[in-house]
Amino acid sequence: MKETQAAWPAGIRKTKQRRFVLALLDKADAPLSASEIFDRVKSEDAAIWLSTVYRILDRFAGEGLVVKTTVADGGAALYARNRNRHRHYAVCVNCRRIVGLENCPMESFEPKLTERDFRVLGHRVEMYGYCRDCDKKLSGAY
Repeated sequence: MKETQAAWPAGIRKTKQRRFVLALLDKADAPLSASEIFDRVKSEDAAIWLSTVYRILDRFAGEGLVVKTTVADGGAALYARNRNRHRHYAVCVNCRRIVGLENCPMESFEPKLTERDFRVLGHRVEMYGYCRDCDKKLSGAY
């Protein structure tokens, strides 16, 4: 896999496995689980263990290189490259397909909190339902 074009982060040793993981996340159009990342890196013939992928992802998340999202229904944690903008996703409850939302549903939401009571640093919105393909299959509309 071709190495990522982004500058390598200071303070993180540049290993073959870390380069593979970061390059993969740079190219991904949706968040990936550690298992998906492991499978893709292994297909590139890289010598890596799943536990190594988890350690790399934890380190990258700690350094702010990736964003870790935990799906509320107890599914696997998902990882995406931190592009200094937040994203929201809709998750198919049947096939687990992830669809990125075009906008932030919280843009016009004004929380009724005073700064002295609570300061909002961020938010997470996840929607659950059926993707187009699963909806057609499950509703019997072929």
